[in-house]
Amino acid sequence: MLHIPRIFISAAHKSSGKTTISVGLARALSERGRKVRMFKKGPDYIDPLWHRLASGRDSYNLDFNTQAPEEIRALFASRAAGHDVSIIEANKGLHDGLALDGIDSNAALAKLLGAPVVLVIDTEGITRGIAPLLLGYQAFDEDVRIAGVILNRVAGPRHEAKLRSAVEHYTDLEVLGAVRRSAELVLEERHLGLTTPGDAARREEWLTEIGRRVAEQVDLARMEQIAQAAPGLDAPPGVPCAPDAHVAVEGERPGQGLRLAVARDAAFCFTYADDLERFMALGVDLAFFSPLADARLPENIDGLFLPGGFPETHMRALEANADMRAGIRAAIEAGLPTYAECGGLMYLAERIRWGDEMARMCGVVPGEAVMHEKPQGRGIIHLRPTGRAPWSPMPGDEQAGRDVMRAHEFHHASLEGCACAGAVFAWDVARGHGIDGAHDGLVLHNLVAGFAHLRHARQSPWVEAFIAFMRRCKSSAGGVA
Repeated sequence: MLHIPRIFISAAHKSSGKTTISVGLARALSERGRKVRMFKKGPDYIDPLWHRLASGRDSYNLDFNTQAPEEIRALFASRAAGHDVSIIEANKGLHDGLALDGIDSNAALAKLLGAPVVLVIDTEGITRGIAPLLLGYQAFDEDVRIAGVILNRVAGPRHEAKLRSAVEHYTDLEVLGAVRRSAELVLEERHLGLTTPGDAARREEWLTEIGRRVAEQVDLARMEQIAQAAPGLDAPPGVPCAPDAHVAVEGERPGQGLRLAVARDAAFCFTYADDLERFMALGVDLAFFSPLADARLPENIDGLFLPGGFPETHMRALEANADMRAGIRAAIEAGLPTYAECGGLMYLAERIRWGDEMARMCGVVPGEAVMHEKPQGRGIIHLRPTGRAPWSPMPGDEQAGRDVMRAHEFHHASLEGCACAGAVFAWDVARGHGIDGAHDGLVLHNLVAGFAHLRHARQSPWVEAFIAFMRRCKSSAGGVA
């Protein structure tokens, strides 16, 4: 049994302030010298970026869609071990999820991890009514341990007093804090959710301020006591019990001697920390670069990964870096093994168009990436391999009728003018939208580019599949520099 101090920050509904409270709590505890590890429920990319800045450590996603329960437990245990406190941030409300029986809900995750829940309640426009709300949440699933409540967006001392009185009189829940309403604490949102740290003005000042206010208005000592009192967690087989021991694996390292260029800057920031760690654990040297700022690709590379992000908000700067665009196009056309997701696909198109604005991109993929007001694809996507791709996490043909690869997509862009009728695709779409409603993973040269975001897991081991493809290309052609 592992002793892992942990706490689960949830709410009654989305936009209650979970991220603000979670980030503020992480920063406040870090300022006290605590080693904080953060996690996010679901496939969210943006909140973990804020988690990393607040805690000084990578944050990890725990996702029922792409991971089996035992994989979630193993990932959590391995990354949380050795830290003073682990904070798991929910998505939406405590009992929200796609399944009617709640097997993919935040409550299910809290039970799976044995984590005590702290509810963040948006108190705007409510006083005594908070009591039946909390009583309902307690009664709905008695196996979920709700350890207390944080009152958020409290109007002032009188409002706080009424709320505390109602909670204390009608429930047995502990009020762990009351955070006052302030426009300074609101993190700006845009078309894909919260603003990313790379695009946020005064991000460090905001983190410092929210950390200070949480320290003043939330009982940090009591929060730590609740986390410390969490029950022991059964360690899944093979889980290391020392922090950061997960970065190495025993046995064969098929990526030894391979070098992968990974785009990482304000325009391309949607990566899973454990996916990148898997590359490194299998021996791959990761060479990070910026399509915004660097003039050329890293040297002596055997592959290229262009993750998602916000190329549309940086399209002028991307267009201005003509040397990088030309270098990427030349490398891909010369056969460099390349994988591009969502924003990476948009960057490889001929142009990005957003309203009346247009900017030239790499020109590898025919057609335009056109931004729309409403999402073109959003949520879970199920993919079936076509067997026509140079690589895929699952084999094609014989598997196609029996199983699907589970991933997610969230894009306001469509790929237009691509002449998809004659194109080769890596995957058929069984659920979701992908590129054209029926296919995803456009195949050109040694490139696979689509709107789906893959997650390395047992059901979709894309990292290992891509490593094997890079190795085959290097062995047959000597690599591409």
